[in-house]
Amino acid sequence: MWTATSRVQHSRAGLRFSSDLTDAEWAVLQPLLPPRSRVGRRPSWPVREIVNAISYVLRGGVTWRMLPPCFPPRQTVYGWFAVWRDAGVWQTINHHLVMLDRERSGREASPSAAVIDSQSVKTIKAGGPRGYDAGKKIKGRKRHAMVDTDGRAPTLQVHSADVQDRDGAIPLLKASRRRFPFVALAFADTAYAAARVTNATSIAIQIVRKIPGQVGFEVHPRRWVVERCFAWLNRNRRLAKDFEASIASATAFLYAASVMMLIKRLARSG
Repeated sequence: MWTATSRVQHSRAGLRFSSDLTDAEWAVLQPLLPPRSRVGRRPSWPVREIVNAISYVLRGGVTWRMLPPCFPPRQTVYGWFAVWRDAGVWQTINHHLVMLDRERSGREASPSAAVIDSQSVKTIKAGGPRGYDAGKKIKGRKRHAMVDTDGRAPTLQVHSADVQDRDGAIPLLKASRRRFPFVALAFADTAYAAARVTNATSIAIQIVRKIPGQVGFEVHPRRWVVERCFAWLNRNRRLAKDFEASIASATAFLYAASVMMLIKRLARSG
C-alpha cells in the first residue's frame, strides 16, 4: 500500500534517469564490484556511469546503440558488460546481496528452503539458441529460477524452451549447491515430479499440487513466491522478451535485474 512515507522511499525524483543509481544504492553496490586494474591506461569513464548505462538498457529495454550521448560510448558500456558477464560478476554480486538482504530481514544468510519454477519467453528471430515449449505454445527460451521463501533469487538459469521443466531443474539444483549448500528442501509443481529430479541432489523435492476440483486460477502455497519473483524481474523491459544472442548474456541480464532490485531494497533500509 502506498503511503506518504513509502512514496518518499521509492521516489526517483532528482535523478537524471529513473534507472540511475542513487548515492545510497551506489554505496551498497560499489564494494562488491571487482577493482579496476592498476596497470594500463587510466579509465576514461567512472564505473558508476558504466553501471548506470547498463541499468538504463535493462530498465528501458533499449538496444546498446540507443544509449543517450550522456552515457559512455556504447562500445565501452557493452565491453564492460561482456567482461563482467564472462567473469560471472553479476552472479557473485547477487550471491552477496541475497545474503545481506536475508540478514537485514532477520534471517540466516543462507536459505534452507527454496521454491523452483520456470518461465517461458519469446525470442526475436536473431535471438540465438531457442526451442518450442509445447505446453505454453511459446518459441523461445525458458528461465529457470530457484528462489528463497521470501522471493529472492539465489540461482537463475536460461536454456532453450523445448527443455522440459524436470530436465531443466537438474542443472539448476546442482548449480545451487556451490553457493547455497544449506538448501535442504525445494517446493515445486507437478512438472518436477520425477525421480531424476529427486535424485539429482540431496535437496528434497516437495510437490505442491493443485487444489482438488480447482477451476481457474488459484494461489497455491509456496509456489506463488517464485511467480512474484518473475513479476519483479519483468518490470525491466529488456526482459519482456529474450533479445539476447547468447544464453550467457540472457543469464547475465537476469542476474543484473535481481541485483538492481536487491540494492534498492537494501539502500532504502540503510
